[in-house]
Parts: sequence; structure tokens; C-alpha cells
Amino acid sequence: MLSRMDDYPIHQTSEPLALPASTDRNVYDRYWWNGYRDDGAFYFGIGAARYPNLEIMDCGFSLVVDGVQHAFHASRRAPRDPTELCVGPFRIEILTPMKSLRIVLDDNETGLAGELLWTPRTASIAEGQQRARRRIGHMEATRFNQFGRWQGEIRYEGKQLRIDPARVLGTKDRSWGIRPVGDPAPPGAPPRHAGGVFFLWAPLHWPERCTHLCLFENEHGWPWHFDGMICPVYEDPSRLPPGVEDPGVEALAAGEHQIDFIPGTRRAAAARFTLITNDGQREEIQLDPVLCFRMKGIGYMHPEWGHGRWKGELAIGGESWKTSDLDELALENLHIQQVVMAKSGERRGIGVLEQIHLGPHRRYGFRELRDGATPTAARGGQKDGRGATAPRAARNR
Repeated sequence: MLSRMDDYPIHQTSEPLALPASTDRNVYDRYWWNGYRDDGAFYFGIGAARYPNLEIMDCGFSLVVDGVQHAFHASRRAPRDPTELCVGPFRIEILTPMKSLRIVLDDNETGLAGELLWTPRTASIAEGQQRARRRIGHMEATRFNQFGRWQGEIRYEGKQLRIDPARVLGTKDRSWGIRPVGDPAPPGAPPRHAGGVFFLWAPLHWPERCTHLCLFENEHGWPWHFDGMICPVYEDPSRLPPGVEDPGVEALAAGEHQIDFIPGTRRAAAARFTLITNDGQREEIQLDPVLCFRMKGIGYMHPEWGHGRWKGELAIGGESWKTSDLDELALENLHIQQVVMAKSGERRGIGVLEQIHLGPHRRYGFRELRDGATPTAARGGQKDGRGATAPRAARNR
């Protein structure tokens, strides 16, 4: 199980690097990116992951444009060398680690293809480690993000979509650790409680900075994980600070959210976030969605192409759907990212709001696994005894 990486002095265990320290079947190592034009005309998502204990590697590339989402899926037996980042016609080329890279999807039978070059606007930014123990499988993951631009071309349905770096922004997300993947484990006894997930993730591009909020809450609205930061931007990547991380990144003390849901769904019609700095300053941000991307297009909660499922030595698939035809509350459609226009005073920005809302959440009136928002929740959540919205502040721990 030796690989090229074993020639570097970077070992964390006595095993070769291709062998993870944990024997948990749910060990994973994932690449993920999104991209969107500054007017919200289109969005694309890209994902690829290796599951060493399952010996599987898979990927997805998906584009939503003109009311239709197109998706490419592929899966293979994982190569022995973890630096071999290709699945059929899809490959990742690391040009300068933690800075520039290229994504290539060669022409293939699905009709979706393209070549994309990533260049950063910020340094790489570490989120706090995420830990949770649940009946559906525990999560233990490290994640880092980066803001940047895309250049290249995407081809679909015989059309060509030019990706102009002056207008197409995005986010890189790398994570690894343990989280539920692959075929579900035997269920055991019926759960005592419904459980669920409430997750918000909002990386935003502004002309002179980038901001980010990430949080998980339990069904009572109390946060068990929070990340928030304000990040310097560098339009010339050669001016990024030396090293990997930027000492100019400002970690936030807390963040608050208020979401107006589309009635009968778990999708935001609008949202208001508050950034709270360590000296107590508050900044209100208004988010207005303009385009919705279903994360199943790159495998998340997909009934057939879910992450870490054995599809054979090499399998490729493609599909497309009209976004207006989808059942909003079907399980595979609940994990979404929406392109959002952002406002903070005179500032104008753009980014995404990612949502996963499964199970009860008291503040927003959700009672079942996937019931839709009531009219009360659609207007920003439950009210407290004084008749005012009662946001929860998530704080670093």
C-alpha cells in the first residue's frame, strides 16, 4: 500500500499514508467547489471524494442554468495511490497546493463536460473541527475553505458556457475525517427521538473582503458548532501572505440568523444574518436568493449516486431535471445551496446560502422529519412571549 506520498516526512501513524488511522468504514477525504456568475445566471457544483476503508472513489459535476439542472456522476474502485485524482473522464490537477488547480471533465456520453481553472482571492481558512455523535453515524471532521475565481468553459446540451474570471466567483471546501457515507448500516432498535440536522453555511464575496458563517443547531435552536470570520482579499494571487493561512483573518465572536421560509418548504425565501465581532460590533446582512441548486446533483442524499456506494470498477451516469418540477420536501431535494445577493448597508456582495433542515426545529416550527414551513415560520420563526423574534447567538467554544 505504498504511495508516492510516503517519500515525504508527513506520516501521522506507523502505517503508510494510504491507510487511515481509523478502521471506521465511514472514513472520507473530500474535495468540493462551487461557482456562480455575479448576476446569478448559473451555478455549478463539483465534488470528489476517496473512502479508503470502502475502497471507493466517486465524483460529481452539476450545472443549473435556464431552469434546468444537469448532472454528471462517476464512481470507481479507489486507486491505491491517493494522489491519483481521477474518475473516468473527470480529474483534478493540483497546480500550486492551497492556491491554484484545474478541474477537467473530458467530453463523455452524458453531454456535460468542461475545463476550469481556480485562482484564489483569499488564503485557505480553517473552520473548527466538527464533532457529533448520532444514531445515524457520528461525524468527526476537519474542514478548510477558500474564496476564489473560475476561468474556462462548461459544455452542456451542445452549448458552450464561457466562464469569465471577472464575473464567476466561488468557494473551495476541503474536508476529511469520519461521517456517514455509503450504504446505511443496520438500523438496530427504533430511535427514542426523531433527531435531525439544522445546518447553515454562508460564504459571501464582497469587493473588499469575504465573510463566512457556518453553524449547526439542535432541535431546540441551540448551536453545537459555530464558525465565523472576515477574510482579507487579494485580487492578485501573488500577493497572498507567505505560508498557508492569513494572519489577517478575523474570527467572529458570534452570529445570529433569521430565516423567512417559503411556505410549505424548508427553503429560504430571504434571510438576515448578524456578524458579531469580538469587540461587540454588530453587522446586519440581508440575503436574497436568486437561484437554487440541489446538492443531489453531486451525490448528496442522491437515491442512486449517493456518496461511497459501490457501483463497480467504473460507472458513469448523467441526468437532468427542470427545477420547477421537483418535490420540495422529497428527502433528496432538502439539501440545497442558493445563490444569494447580499446587502450590508451600502455594501453589495454575492455568495451562497447552504441549508440542510431535517427533523424538528422548535424556533422555526418544524415538528416532523420533513414537514414544510407554516405561515408563522415563513415569516421568520416562532415568537417569544414578548412578541419579538428570538434569535439564538452561536458562540465559539
